[in-house]
Amino acid sequence: MTEKGTPRARRLQIDERELAAFRAGLRRRYTDDEILDELRRAAARLGRSPTMREFAADPEASVHPQTVIEHFGTWNAAKRAAGLFPRRFLTREELLEQLRRLGEELGRAPTARDLAARRRTVPSASLYAHTFGSLAEALREAGFEVLRGEERLERAIEQGVALARELGRLPKMADWAAARRRDPSLLSEWQVYRLVDAPRGAWTAFQYLVREALREEGVEVRRDGSLAEALPDR
Repeated sequence: MTEKGTPRARRLQIDERELAAFRAGLRRRYTDDEILDELRRAAARLGRSPTMREFAADPEASVHPQTVIEHFGTWNAAKRAAGLFPRRFLTREELLEQLRRLGEELGRAPTARDLAARRRTVPSASLYAHTFGSLAEALREAGFEVLRGEERLERAIEQGVALARELGRLPKMADWAAARRRDPSLLSEWQVYRLVDAPRGAWTAFQYLVREALREEGVEVRRDGSLAEALPDR
């Protein structure tokens, strides 16, 4: 029996921190994105979402399943992050039907946030982007109205005018965020911010556009952003 403290016994003892450093030195340091790409490529070759055994047997896969688990906690968590489903790929039409059903449930076009909130039951935004090029393109194919560039800005200005009338002043970002919590069909305040092509102060530039739209409707906007009574028609 080996006694503790002897050279042989010390050799058989494992220091967990040194073991972790040893393992890190041995294995290649894959990024999460590299691992997810490996999973997606394996799924494309196989024609469905791979099991651990199928992934390990794939001669073109360079990552071991255990490495995948070390990065993401579980095999299925990694596959969800890759936009894959445990059993098989959904067809394009099945993916579109999922969007339509979710849209019927929500009463509006689904957003990436909606998909993330239901990640256990519906496909991920990344899977739609991977399959259709973008979530917006998938929504269009599913029959939803998805505005582009200037159309989105025009819609945001219309929504800004309505919110200004409700508030009695030009909306601040915080006002917009609060309004969107009440009405998820609104663009987010950051989406609006990014729509405005201004080098500095994009939100004030958006407020300017809302002010101009209000003036066209005959509403006076004071210097502090508050609204006066509608001007009489001339």
